[in-house]
Amino acid sequence: MKANKSTHFGYEIINEKEKSLKVSTVFHSIANKYDLMNNLMSMGLHNVWKKILVETTPLKKNAKILDVAAGTADLTIAFSKKNKDFKIFHTDINLSMLKEGQKKIINYGKIIPSIACDAEALPFPNNYFDCVTVGFGLRNMTNKDKALKEIYRVLAPGGKILILEFSKIWKPLSRLYDLFSFNVVPKIGKLFANDEDSYKYLVESIRMHPNQEKLKVLMKKQGYEKISYMNLSAGIVAIHKGFKF
Repeated sequence: MKANKSTHFGYEIINEKEKSLKVSTVFHSIANKYDLMNNLMSMGLHNVWKKILVETTPLKKNAKILDVAAGTADLTIAFSKKNKDFKIFHTDINLSMLKEGQKKIINYGKIIPSIACDAEALPFPNNYFDCVTVGFGLRNMTNKDKALKEIYRVLAPGGKILILEFSKIWKPLSRLYDLFSFNVVPKIGKLFANDEDSYKYLVESIRMHPNQEKLKVLMKKQGYEKISYMNLSAGIVAIHKGFKF
């Protein structure tokens, strides 16, 4: 009989089969306050981080882009604004987040398909996309290796993966960052989203996510080449890039 695998939900150790449901509950709870909370928690910096990702990513005029764990569609819309000829898919496993994203896409006057799908089992053909983006979603996935492998499968030769994710902050700032994260962020969640527990999980999930070098190793393990990363805001977040050849 095959033993059940365990994983982390924040600092809590749970059965691997439970994680997707628990993460889903978190994002169903916070979906309609997600953008407001992002602005409050990052003091608007998340917009700068996303802009840097888009502006430092050269793509051909008619590139096919898959935005995985796209949530409220910030990156989807940003790439659409960059070039109207991009063919973009807005995807997320969580229907509440997907709906919030589609509302924003419509409000921006864009026509972009929104598709509910799991990053660990993408419903797309092999060797199809020129670029796959994952913005603040990888750390919430149950099996990161499996998701990275699936993304590699759907990338066309020469295609690239872009991962924007919280990472390991510069050590001299870590104590101040921890004080803000553990003492302030959950209270903001309680005040503005009426959900302290979900934001406690999100803070913990950042600490459990692989740091810059460890994520680079995970990407290499799945076949990516020319892997690099760029720290932003002293390493609060990092942009990892890798290619399929």
